[in-house]
Amino acid sequence: MSKETGEHYIWGSNCDGWHLLKQEDLSIIHERMPPGTEEARHYHNKSRQFFFILYGKAIIEINGEIHELNQLEGIEIHPQTPHQILNRTSNDIEFLVISQPTTIGDRILVHEEKL
Repeated sequence: MSKETGEHYIWGSNCDGWHLLKQEDLSIIHERMPPGTEEARHYHNKSRQFFFILYGKAIIEINGEIHELNQLEGIEIHPQTPHQILNRTSNDIEFLVISQPTTIGDRILVHEEKL
């Protein structure tokens, strides 16, 4: 399975996602974010996630704490923890998001000030 063969979708401000594994108990998505984009701040009631940066440098805010992740670095996000990923660079970033169980129907938006 690869992004060339995975089910593709568009999210946010022209960001891409490719489902590499799409099951109720486990989801693996390859995502791409163009420069200057960000995900809406949110949390999941049940899903535990692991973000792993394939290319570029990402900012991930987790419960008010800022983490800078470089290529080939990752971070775990526990259920019920507000978070968002941001691309503040001038290049695309690509990363894997591994969720257990799937985040489908398990996303709650958090409305707070922008970082």
